Amino acid sequence: MQAPGARIASLDLIRGVAVLGILAVNIAGFAGPSAALLTPDFPLPATFADKLAFAGVFAVFEGKMRALFTILFGAGIVLFVERADARREEGNLLQFRRLLWLIVFGLLHFFLFWWGDILFMYGVAGVIALFMRDLSPRAMLAAALIVFAGWHLGNAVAGLPEVRIEEHVRLGAATPAEVAGEARYAARFEERARGEIAEYRLGFVEQIAAKAETRPFAPVLTMLANLGETLPLVLIGMLLQSAGFFAGTWPPRELRRLAAIAGGGGLAITAGMLAWLWQRDFPPRAMTEALLYWTALPHLLMALAYAALLVLAAPRLTASLPGRLLTAAGRMALSNYIGTTIVMTAIFYGWGLGLVGTVGHANQLLFVLLGWALMIGFSALWLGCFRQGPLEWAWRSLVERRFVPVR
Repeated sequence: MQAPGARIASLDLIRGVAVLGILAVNIAGFAGPSAALLTPDFPLPATFADKLAFAGVFAVFEGKMRALFTILFGAGIVLFVERADARREEGNLLQFRRLLWLIVFGLLHFFLFWWGDILFMYGVAGVIALFMRDLSPRAMLAAALIVFAGWHLGNAVAGLPEVRIEEHVRLGAATPAEVAGEARYAARFEERARGEIAEYRLGFVEQIAAKAETRPFAPVLTMLANLGETLPLVLIGMLLQSAGFFAGTWPPRELRRLAAIAGGGGLAITAGMLAWLWQRDFPPRAMTEALLYWTALPHLLMALAYAALLVLAAPRLTASLPGRLLTAAGRMALSNYIGTTIVMTAIFYGWGLGLVGTVGHANQLLFVLLGWALMIGFSALWLGCFRQGPLEWAWRSLVERRFVPVR
């Protein structure tokens, strides 16, 4: 039986896998404009190796790691409140304060370093989920599934006309008005990508000023555009944690069944979607809809499959060196997430080495390997001396309004 307050090894292990996997997706956003997340033809015209790398990330990591990380975030909310309550502290109040500080971290992350922050969105979704914590499991699951399905289906249907026009142009069956509209869209797409690269080549202070001037409300807008995915996943994570999923109380047979059904279904849908998009050379309108809405179900299914497999493997894996290294990376997920941003922006942005716009998707994988090595090595060395990662310690100290022991 696990001691009260002891860390749940499977949670740290899965969190380590997720924070490493997220870099495999985010690297395109560090190395190029945001358009690089939609097509292998940015920041450079794609070679076959670039398309293969892009497709591999799409199949294995894209959306799945974000869903997994979000589910773990929901599990962490329940775990934090339960442990605080067990210490006779105000668990909900401390968690609310914790989420407010996460929102602050997210704003700093966005304005100081990178446009792709998720911490602000997590903080807001966490606050909403905290107020839903007293719902019955059935009501919480119903709310999560209704919001998740309604959000993605509604937006997918709304985006179909534009995708249909894009397909008409590809097939040469478009009207003159459709051709002209697509030409204007393509010009705006190119102009935005060039503008982003020009901004990323600025100095550190100049980039902060550009964000503050041109898109001061971007974190709020991003949160509103993604809340229908994030909040349901947080609620699902809360339910799984309350049901003992991560503590290893589910029968191995049930975990294997979940992994097989969810993983097989998610992989089949992903493969079919990837084949359709590859055949059309990853058209930007369809890619936008696919990443935001069409692949929501396979992302969730594969995230659940990944989680089930890692819970099954945790007892044996955490006793091995690779497992201990991944677990250490997971214990420092916040430090690694923001630390990776600092390292990668220092490599690609103008205030650092200035490589933005010069590295294609296949070569970006070399920087992913570098980031993984740094996260794993730094986490193992740091936790050999300290109880928590540096940002985890700062976060906890801010929440508890005291300097917590760290040695």
